Amino acid sequence: MQTLEKISDRFWYQTPVSETDRPILGVVIGDKRSLMIDAGNSEDHAKYFLSELEKNNIPLPSIVVLTHWHWDHTFGLSGLDMISVASRQTKAELEKQVPFEWTDAALDERVQSGVEIEFCANAIKEEYGRERNITITLPEITFETMMQIDLGGVTCQLQHVGGDHAQDSVIVYVKEEKILFLADAIYANLYSSKRNHTVKRTLQLLDEIDQFDADIYILSHWKPVSKQEYEQEANLLRNIAKLTEQFTGRYEAIVKAYKEQVERELNEDEHETIEYFINGYGIEG
Repeated sequence: MQTLEKISDRFWYQTPVSETDRPILGVVIGDKRSLMIDAGNSEDHAKYFLSELEKNNIPLPSIVVLTHWHWDHTFGLSGLDMISVASRQTKAELEKQVPFEWTDAALDERVQSGVEIEFCANAIKEEYGRERNITITLPEITFETMMQIDLGGVTCQLQHVGGDHAQDSVIVYVKEEKILFLADAIYANLYSSKRNHTVKRTLQLLDEIDQFDADIYILSHWKPVSKQEYEQEANLLRNIAKLTEQFTGRYEAIVKAYKEQVERELNEDEHETIEYFINGYGIEG
């Protein structure tokens, strides 16, 4: 069940849905105009978000920003009548999908060839059902590295940060609210034979995120978290990245060293993170 949640008078968000891979959608409310963060995974998703804003008397956005090219953040764009903004890389990735067909057979073929992954193909089938009138809509305005949008009383900084999950990842910093919309930036690379994090990209990404003075961090498939909660996750990634490099991707050595650091047995999330870094060790590029 999706709900619309308020963080401040300037920022609301809609909760995610795991079954159909609907991510969090956000809205930043300025004095002059409002801005939507991500377009949703379908026209239904996007329109539902707008209808919930309307029900709550929240000013409807006139701008939408895409955080990266993945289907769950972009396929709703065709149902939005507003100015769309994305990085140049995001537009280039979306252009590759324009000729695609979305039948079961076409999706299954792309999974077999490695263009698509099974998780996303299944979620697309679940979200759209049998009728898949999917139109890839390209963003109208693009930027290279950074863009600022003054909404009146509140400013959004769009910053390309890259990372393993998607090399075109953009984060959105709502400066006056100290909210940093991370989207999927710190997640692992799913489009690989094995899910992975790489040492170099992870450390570069975390250093870039550290440049922003935020109190609330929003992870698209989870929830908004406090600075303390984010730092716990960032420290996990940073420490395991460094141990992966130190012990050249050797699982037992990394586990032993990390146990000594935290002085306890490791939990499932920590073991998974170690596995992802080992999967990515040696494939930096």
